[in-house]
Amino acid sequence: MAVLTIATGVAFGVGAVDTVGGEPTLVVTAENGTELMTVPVSDETEVVIEYTHSVEKTTVRDVYVPRDGELVMTRMEFSSFGAGLPSRADVTVRDGRYVYAPPAESYPTLHLKTGAVADHDLIVGDERYDIAGMSDGGAVELTVERRLFPGL
Repeated sequence: MAVLTIATGVAFGVGAVDTVGGEPTLVVTAENGTELMTVPVSDETEVVIEYTHSVEKTTVRDVYVPRDGELVMTRMEFSSFGAGLPSRADVTVRDGRYVYAPPAESYPTLHLKTGAVADHDLIVGDERYDIAGMSDGGAVELTVERRLFPGL
């Protein structure tokens, strides 16, 4: 089981859990266990953690998709090769930004630490959420669970 820890991340959640039926739901939970939000998702839904790089002060986007109850990172988008960014990886350039497609690996839980400088946002599909504000700059976990009533 792989676990990804990002020093500049986020998380949220709420609702009735059903491991057999129900709809795939992104759940964001605060470090104290409080569910901050839930959002229904599908295999096509992009889940993006967007933040400001603490040294370069440029926007970084980590893009995931939900698959089989886990989050799979599909790409990272960034503007410069700062600390902690993939400087020796094969990247492409799209719309003036570097795009890194990492080897496929899935994460049952994404552990994220939000912060004032990074000012993390969570983008699910077309909706943007201020995850740094929701978590008061604390740590969060993102998971994908099957929920009977997602968003409640």
